[in-house]
Amino acid sequence: MPELPMLDPGSSDILGAANSPVLWIAAVGVFAVIAAQSAIYFVAVRKAAPAVGMSADDVARSVRAGAIAAIGPSLAVSLIAITLLGVFGTPGVLTRIGLIGSAAFDVAAAEVAAGAQGVTLGGEGYTQSVFATVLLCLSIAGSGWMIVTLIVTPLLKRGTARIEVSRSARAAAAMTIIPTAALLGAFMTFGIQQFQKGLAATVVVLASGGTMALCLYLAKRTGKQWLREWGLGFALVVGITTGVALASAGIA
Repeated sequence: MPELPMLDPGSSDILGAANSPVLWIAAVGVFAVIAAQSAIYFVAVRKAAPAVGMSADDVARSVRAGAIAAIGPSLAVSLIAITLLGVFGTPGVLTRIGLIGSAAFDVAAAEVAAGAQGVTLGGEGYTQSVFATVLLCLSIAGSGWMIVTLIVTPLLKRGTARIEVSRSARAAAAMTIIPTAALLGAFMTFGIQQFQKGLAATVVVLASGGTMALCLYLAKRTGKQWLREWGLGFALVVGITTGVALASAGIA
């Protein structure tokens, strides 16, 4: 196995270490696993679809809607990732920002890790040794989410199984209400947080929400289901355009 080219821990040649073969192999391995999981899930969905009354067209529309909805967030993450290539390197950006998508968390965690060593992230004193420590801290911090998922998912599955076994109308209603309430609560929390950031953020949220509501309304009135699929994409475009226009006008 090729060795990480950190011949001089005090060197400031970050990209020399960040683009090492070892990190590239790790990044390719991670995305290979994701591709395999996606294929397995897609096959499983197609097999399970008839049992829940979904046709092949319904499955195709669902996959297409998910792909379209992912375009906007992916573009936003890509723009952030480009700015961080010089700090984390391409393999690090792909596996952290590109895969997890939480640029705010990763940058904050990296700043804490670098600050603990008395340097500024990407600034003076940001050496290969500091870079390695930052990647290690990000990996440890990210592993917490995986551990929680491994522990909590079986517990949730066990609770769901008990509700399904009961076969009562109240249990069926709970299975419908609880996930919906969780999603509404999460998105409402994100929306309220944006309202607290000022006038510009509030206008962007209202413009995006209004666009989504209009698409859903038109889809219901006209029967054009593609408006439901593209609604989130339209909302993202309107939100980004509104944000750029407000920023250009100097409205914060």
